[in-house]
Amino acid sequence: MFDFGAVSFALEMPFQLPPVGLNRLAEWLATPAPLIDVARTALKPLNQKLLPAIHDANWKEDLSEEYFVFHLPPSEWLSPDLLLNENCDWLARILRMENTPLSHDEVAEALRLHLRYSPSDLFIPDWAAAVLVDQDCEETLQTIEFTNLQLLEFRHIDDRLDDSLKTAYGLIHKLTRSALPFWRSHARRMRKVGDLKAEANDLFERAGNVLKLVGDQYLARVYRQLATRFHLTEWEHSIGRKLEVIEGIYQILSDQASTYRGEVLEMVVVVLILMEIALALLSRH
Repeated sequence: MFDFGAVSFALEMPFQLPPVGLNRLAEWLATPAPLIDVARTALKPLNQKLLPAIHDANWKEDLSEEYFVFHLPPSEWLSPDLLLNENCDWLARILRMENTPLSHDEVAEALRLHLRYSPSDLFIPDWAAAVLVDQDCEETLQTIEFTNLQLLEFRHIDDRLDDSLKTAYGLIHKLTRSALPFWRSHARRMRKVGDLKAEANDLFERAGNVLKLVGDQYLARVYRQLATRFHLTEWEHSIGRKLEVIEGIYQILSDQASTYRGEVLEMVVVVLILMEIALALLSRH
């Protein structure tokens, strides 16, 4: 459990399969709906128990990030040199979670990012799965978990920004179709956008500092490769652009409302002056 309201749920399943059987397992895992249902069923009681302590709780059935790690023990048949050369097609199919042959370009792309710390270990990350050939790899698995969680945070903020964008565009649509002045203040919505911006900046700051916190050069490289596969930089830029657009929309609406209110106040002042002049003229007669 994490203090920002996320839960990481790990399932470990020992297996002993021939190469073809492992390809079939990877293909089956490509549609993980049954496993997601199991995880949600297990976590719902925990969610209900924690609800009183969670601010702005939002349990979404479609908000999750699944990632599969095929952890294989080092052996002569699973040597990195053999996997990356003679058995590269088999390895790429596991990473892409496919059980059919892949093109040479697809194999090359699947294996493009890989790390080797010692002659016998290998780490290859892809978008949905990774292959890890190693013995003592608990810290590597934790780094994978952390990076996958960051991707979920980015998605969560992006979804909330999409909702804010829809609301902002809806207000603009109403304004363009209304013949009446737009009076309403948007201070409350702008405060919500400000809260989202602060939350996003905090996430960006943590993502930027993660390499300093990791401390281990190998784990830092693991994180960078996973961040590349998960397109975390692109997510960050997209969130930043959406924040700028929403802030701009509400600033325009707020300025327009302030202009209307200023014009009305000027009209009231003019009317009061005219009334004072009229009363002065009437009093003379």
